[in-house]
Amino acid sequence: MNVEEEVEKLKVEIQRLGSKQDDGSYKVTFGVLFHDDRCANIFEALVGTLRAAKRRKLLTYDGELLLQGVHDNVEIVLKPTPTPTAAV
Repeated sequence: MNVEEEVEKLKVEIQRLGSKQDDGSYKVTFGVLFHDDRCANIFEALVGTLRAAKRRKLLTYDGELLLQGVHDNVEIVLKPTPTPTAAV
């Protein structure tokens, strides 16, 4: 699986596990993602996929490297997907 595919799957999992915010973003903690059985089966390197998505500015979280246990309460925010505007 390539990085783009993994990032797309990560977006789906954040939407599944997270809570939708008023601005259309989704928020989930690292611990929830890390400890989810489905995510464990999908992502060989969850932290690497999170970093790739952060570099693409698709999501935000504090820090660079997230470690299980230490950073379980760090919030990961998936930015809202821009809605396409209709051509006039």
